Amino acid sequence: MTSPALSTASTPPVRAAPVRALGAILAGGASSRFGSVKGLATVGGAPLVERVREVLAAAVTDPVIITHLPDLATLPGLPARPDATDAGGPLAGIETALRWAEERGLPGALCVACDMPFLSAALLGEIARAGVESGALALVPESGSRAGFEPLCAWYSTAALPGVRDALERGERRVTRVVEALGAARLPIGRVAAHGDPAVLFLNVNTPAGRREAEEIAMRAGSTR
Repeated sequence: MTSPALSTASTPPVRAAPVRALGAILAGGASSRFGSVKGLATVGGAPLVERVREVLAAAVTDPVIITHLPDLATLPGLPARPDATDAGGPLAGIETALRWAEERGLPGALCVACDMPFLSAALLGEIARAGVESGALALVPESGSRAGFEPLCAWYSTAALPGVRDALERGERRVTRVVEALGAARLPIGRVAAHGDPAVLFLNVNTPAGRREAEEIAMRAGSTR
């Protein structure tokens, strides 16, 4: 199925009111390559999870965290739920977020991995807003990744919940495969780049070496707190 693309017109980022939606920080991984709880590792003087929470709270009305890790589930002011199953990976986190959004009467969830320290609040707001306005089951920003898009910094409508559940029940764990099956719309790379370098915006910290790289970027940008 060919994914519908939004207009490629690039406009300067505009600060807008938060979108009425769930903002789910996905933090269910074991951080095996990192060696400790990745979300609590600092970049630019702040824990990764706090950096993500700050921009997510500026983009959507209902920020939460999906995790089974006690150190992250007890963060003050950030409601938490565990994944439905530890074996489900990020897709189980997305399913949990969509159930939560449905319970709150929200149109969907902006799902973001906990290890992206340089996300832009304006970009996240644009993704969520475009997702709601498009009526798409999912909307992903284009990037230079192998898949060509970012499934863990993306909008998922509550209408996608049956498809996500079905994928989990079939044993599917690849979020990219599910995104493609949903016929996700895409936010073109030109509109992403209006918010910054996509390679930096979507940089994820998976290893100690990745954290050192992120620290160097933060220092060059003067992103200390």
